Amino acid sequence: MFLCFISAYPLSKSVDQFKYRTVYVWFFAITMFFGGGLIPTYIIVKNTGLIDSIWALILPGALNVWNMVLMLNFFRTIPRELDEAATIDGAGHWRILWRIYLPVSLPSIATIGLFTIVGHWNSWFDGILYLNSPEKYPLQTYLSTLIMSINSQMTSVSIEQIKAMENLSEKTLQTAQIFMGALPIMVVYPFLQKYFVKGMTVGSVKE
Repeated sequence: MFLCFISAYPLSKSVDQFKYRTVYVWFFAITMFFGGGLIPTYIIVKNTGLIDSIWALILPGALNVWNMVLMLNFFRTIPRELDEAATIDGAGHWRILWRIYLPVSLPSIATIGLFTIVGHWNSWFDGILYLNSPEKYPLQTYLSTLIMSINSQMTSVSIEQIKAMENLSEKTLQTAQIFMGALPIMVVYPFLQKYFVKGMTVGSVKE
């Protein structure tokens, strides 16, 4: 989210304020349509020494360009008069971002924050790909490997053992996984719901 904010803020400026804005916007946008693929990404993560560390789950997807574009477009709807008034009062770009843009953008921040939380919470494949130690697995990766392990065991057991494991069937584990996957989002959503309204810019500028 921090990288999203500090990337979207300068790119939301007009060309007369940021000369090379269009070049950087295209630089970011092209990554949304073209990617190196799974194998090159794994090679980069491996060669940078991130394998089997928590940073392998964080750094490769640290800046979500789609969320950054959403934040950029929201920043562009903020009246320029607020920016100009803060500049006249002597505020720098950092203060304008943290004291004006972010408080005004709470609805957008709540939306992007929810997207980010759901995206990271549901990301189970990265743990399998980049982590070698099962004790370091995120919850979703652990539950996924648990279900796959149960499925493989069910193919090699006898009928009596299958009957004994009826209470720990695949359907039971999948239901538990779905519940565990939805619970944190269900807890967080009520606190973010109040921000899904119009921003504070309504009525903030009188012309």
